[in-house]
Amino acid sequence: MYTIRVEADFAAAHFLSEYHGKCERLHGHNYRVRAYATGSELGEGGMLVDFGVLKGRLREVCAALDHTNLNDVAAFAASPSAERIAKHIFDGIAALEPGLPLSAVEVFETDTSMARYEP
Repeated sequence: MYTIRVEADFAAAHFLSEYHGKCERLHGHNYRVRAYATGSELGEGGMLVDFGVLKGRLREVCAALDHTNLNDVAAFAASPSAERIAKHIFDGIAALEPGLPLSAVEVFETDTSMARYEP
């Protein structure tokens, strides 16, 4: 099995309306996002997926979130947790590049706190 990974970043604000604690107040993060593709067959050039293709799609989805208030994005149901953001990014990449062997997306809110979505 082969796995590749690419990374992108974006900055955004949010608050967790269904959470009681300091994160229910508006605050921001510099998010780091990792997207993974996995498969057993290599294509042209001995590659699973061209890094540039996966990175381009990841950056495209992240660009739509950059410098926004994530609570304004309907997909997050007004509570944009890292888990919901990871699924949103996964679904966005999959919609932009059907057939891509996308296997997971990780969203880091900090260097030590991350959520992962894999179907």
